[in-house]
Amino acid sequence: MSDVKKIKTALVSVFYKDGLEEILSLLNADGVKFLSTGGTKSFIESLGYSCQAVEDLTGYPSILGGRVKTLHPKVFGGILNRRDNEGDRQQIAQYDIPEIDLVIVDLYPFEATVASGASDEDIIEKIDIGGISLIRGAAKNYNDVVIVASKQQYAPLAEMLKASGAVSTLEQRRWFAKEAFAVSSGYDAAIYNYFAGADADDLRITLNGQRAMRYGENPHQKGFFYGDLNAMFDQLHGKEISYNNLLDIDAATQLMAEFGTEPTFAILKHNNACGVATRDSILKAWTDALAGDPVSAFGGVLISNSEIDEEVANEINKIFFEVIIAPSYTAEALNVLEQKKNRIILVQKQPAPRSRQFRSVLNGALVQDRDTAIETPDMLKTVTKIAPTAEQIDDLLFANKIVKQSKSNAIVLAKSGQLYASGIGQTSRVDALRQAIAKAQSFGFDLHGAVMASDAFFPFADCVEIADQAGITAVIHPGGSIRDNESVEYCDAHGMAMVTTGIRHFKH
Repeated sequence: MSDVKKIKTALVSVFYKDGLEEILSLLNADGVKFLSTGGTKSFIESLGYSCQAVEDLTGYPSILGGRVKTLHPKVFGGILNRRDNEGDRQQIAQYDIPEIDLVIVDLYPFEATVASGASDEDIIEKIDIGGISLIRGAAKNYNDVVIVASKQQYAPLAEMLKASGAVSTLEQRRWFAKEAFAVSSGYDAAIYNYFAGADADDLRITLNGQRAMRYGENPHQKGFFYGDLNAMFDQLHGKEISYNNLLDIDAATQLMAEFGTEPTFAILKHNNACGVATRDSILKAWTDALAGDPVSAFGGVLISNSEIDEEVANEINKIFFEVIIAPSYTAEALNVLEQKKNRIILVQKQPAPRSRQFRSVLNGALVQDRDTAIETPDMLKTVTKIAPTAEQIDDLLFANKIVKQSKSNAIVLAKSGQLYASGIGQTSRVDALRQAIAKAQSFGFDLHGAVMASDAFFPFADCVEIADQAGITAVIHPGGSIRDNESVEYCDAHGMAMVTTGIRHFKH
């Protein structure tokens, strides 16, 4: 038996009508009969097409306030009957059940209703019953039936109808069934998460839209992104975004989310900041961010919280970088930046997500709340005899924002709103500090009067001793070590200020 099947009857019952007109026109032109309910039936008839009411087929009206419309053997028998099964053919003939070859249906907007802050009663009413049953039934019988489960599949259906008329192949029907089960599984996951709230015993995540990467972290690994990247960014120019680009872009947006509206520029490499500066203009911020590590900036990801103009673009254009992210660009700036054809230019439209984080581990997944804690001056506890000055407090908080978004063990050295250097990803906090000091000195920074931030407490006083010898005068860390008093005593004896936050910022 041929796997090509003719579409003779279509059941159409949708919440969203936009985009449907073209499909109905194509189906009608091929002599397809329509079966529908309520508002969709009226829409079909308004286009001048004949349409049978589901109520006339079943002999039952829509009841229970619309909760029961299509749930009837004459509807589901028409969808689920197997055309090559003799027993099925006999039964549909016996009960006068018409074959339904195409089902176009969508679901009540449950997630949008939840997001709107609607009442529990209104949310429950948006749990679709008939629609989800039609989707599952038609998808199960994909051997004979085409299922279109959302308006996102209107375009592929229209393409199929234009190419070959009202017929479908088994391959096409199976593809539509796969898409339909993606819709139904995502819908059920949203309902489960609503009922479970914060007490979920199971993890249910659905992300629509697969985006194939050129490769994963390395060329021999496949890589994919699931989600709607276009909701966060407009890509104005450049090559396809890679897997590693996305990791850096995520790190960059999370870092910039720590800062307010004061002009700030950051340069990242391998998910860590190698240059950050806050200044009274974005040009100065760029200049001082680059000065923090002009070597690592090569091939990096740049991010600004302010518009990029032509003057800034000309300075940025002097180095090679892969990605730039900003809220906007002037036309003149784009003319400069687009001189490199592969350079990725992104406009950030939404803030970085601040919800939960997920990570695959062993044969399962770890889930945690994002670290959204941002320390403020009133949260700092001065533990030394000498209190930090107002300028030092500004620098301590600045450094703390950077160390929070750096790989542990991490130490950040900063002064006057500029990242001098960081030691990151070290197995020893002492090594992280020594790395930061050596790096700062290699780029000619005078560390006298600089501050130090640590993502976790100091288990011994050795780090403050090394910092003091380098000229650092103020320290911020979470505190909490059983030997905190040793670090405090050293600071008191050597004129250093120390504050604790009580908040640890490990990052793996």
